[in-house]
Amino acid sequence: MPAQKKVMPVHEPVFSLKNTHFRFPDDQENTLKDLTFDIFPGERVVISGPSGSGKSTLLYLLNRLYPLNCDGILSGSIRMFGKRAEDYTPGEINYRVATVFQDPDSQFCMPTVEAELAFTLENLHVPFTEMESRITDVLSLTELTPMRHAVIQSLSGGMKQRVATACALIMKPEVLLLDEPISHLDPYTAKQFITWLDRLQKQFGLTVVAVEHRLDLWESFFDRGIQLDKDGRILADQRFVQRAAMTFPRRVTSLREPFSLRVSGLSTSVNGKSLLHPLSFSVKRGEVTVVAGPNGSGKSTLLKTLCGIYKSSGGTVESDGLGYVPQSPEYLFLTQRIKDEIAYSASSTPAEVQNLMERLRLTDIQNAHPFAVSHGQKRRVAIAAMLADKRQVLLMDEPTSGQDAAALQALARLIAERANEGISILIVTHDMEFAAAVADFILLIKDGRLTGKFACKELWANEELLESHHLLVPKGVKLRAESFA
Repeated sequence: MPAQKKVMPVHEPVFSLKNTHFRFPDDQENTLKDLTFDIFPGERVVISGPSGSGKSTLLYLLNRLYPLNCDGILSGSIRMFGKRAEDYTPGEINYRVATVFQDPDSQFCMPTVEAELAFTLENLHVPFTEMESRITDVLSLTELTPMRHAVIQSLSGGMKQRVATACALIMKPEVLLLDEPISHLDPYTAKQFITWLDRLQKQFGLTVVAVEHRLDLWESFFDRGIQLDKDGRILADQRFVQRAAMTFPRRVTSLREPFSLRVSGLSTSVNGKSLLHPLSFSVKRGEVTVVAGPNGSGKSTLLKTLCGIYKSSGGTVESDGLGYVPQSPEYLFLTQRIKDEIAYSASSTPAEVQNLMERLRLTDIQNAHPFAVSHGQKRRVAIAAMLADKRQVLLMDEPTSGQDAAALQALARLIAERANEGISILIVTHDMEFAAAVADFILLIKDGRLTGKFACKELWANEELLESHHLLVPKGVKLRAESFA
C-alpha cells in the first residue's frame, strides 16, 4: 500500500515545464514543442491527443526515462518537486514517481508475480523482513492474491497490466504515471480499475497523470485534461469535460456462402493446463466477428491456436488462409522501414500499399523504422501489412489499443470495405463501441469455454449475458447509421 507522505504545499508543483522541447537524436524535428504547464500535488490529469503526438514521450520526460535513456535532445526547463530534473541522480526520482507502461511486458524481469514484486523491493533496498507484508498487502489491494505464484507470461494482457500496476504501487509512490492503463482490460474490469484507483487516490493523495484514448470509461475521474496536437504542441489545457461517445457509420452486412472458417471441437492445453475447452463455430465469407469476454477467458489463446502459434490438443480448423495481427505488433516486423514492412508480402501493388498508408495515416512516417514509432502507429503498421498480404481470413488481437478517434474511424471503414470484398475478419477487442460499429456477430468466451455466437442486436439487449462476461452496452449504439455515406 502506498504510504501516506507529507503533502507538498499546494503552491509547489510536482512537475513544472517551461518552454520545453524534445527530440530523438535521429529525428530532424522535435517530437514535443514548447510545452509549458504545471501539475500540482493530488491532481488527476489526463494527457490526450492523436496517435504519435508524443503523449508517451511526455510521460517519460516526467519520470526521467528520457532524455538519458534514449540520448534525446532536451531544451527548456523541467522541474520536479521544486528541483531541476537534471539534478536528480539516475533512478532517484523513481522513489517518488512510479510508472505503468503501455506494454506491460516491457517492464517485467522475473518469471512469477511474487518474484517480480520482490525484485522491485530489492531494487528499493527494502529489508527482507518487510518484503512479505508489503507483497501480501499490494496483492490484496490489487485483487491479485490468487495469482501470487503465477507465471507472468502465462497471464492475459489484462492480468499483466494489473501486475504491472501492483509493481508500481508497491514502491509507495507520491505520483503514479499511467500509459493507457485500461487498454487491455475488459469494460467491466476497466470500470473496477478506475473505481479502485479513485479510492486509492483519495486515500493517499496520489498525483495521477495518465495517457489515455478510451476516455468514455473514465467518466468524471480526471480533474484536468492536457491535449496535444499532431505536432506535439499543447492544443488545450483545461478542466476535463467528458466527451460524447464516438459514433461510427455501420456497414451494410453482406455475408456470403460458403464458410471461410470452420472450427470443430478445438481445444488447447499448455504445460498440462487446459486453456481452451472444445469449442466449435463457423464464419462466413465477408463476416466480421468480434471475440469478447472477461480478461483471461481465452480470447487471445483462441486466435493463437487458430493460426498455429499454440498447438491444438484436439479438434480441427478449416480455413481459406489465415493472417494474424498479434497484440504485440513488434513480433511481425521484418524490415527497416514502414513502407517496406507493408509491401513485404508483394501481394499488393505499390498503389495499393500507398493507399493503405494514406488510409491508416502512415504516410508521414513511411520512412521511419517500425520499432521507432508510437504503440498505436505500430499496430496500424501491422494491420496495414496484413491487409496488404490479402489473406482471406484476418485475425486481429486488440487492434483498437492506442488508437485515436480518427484512426478508429479509418480502421472501421477499412474493415467494412474488406468484408464487402469477401474477406472474413475475427477481432478480439474490449472496445464495445468499435464492436458495435463493425461486427455482424459477437463470439462470447468465458473460462476457456464458448458461451455462444450472438447477433449484436440480441446481445446488446441481454444485460445479464453482458454482465456475466464483463461487458457493457456500447454508448450511443442506437444512434448509429446503418450504412456508409
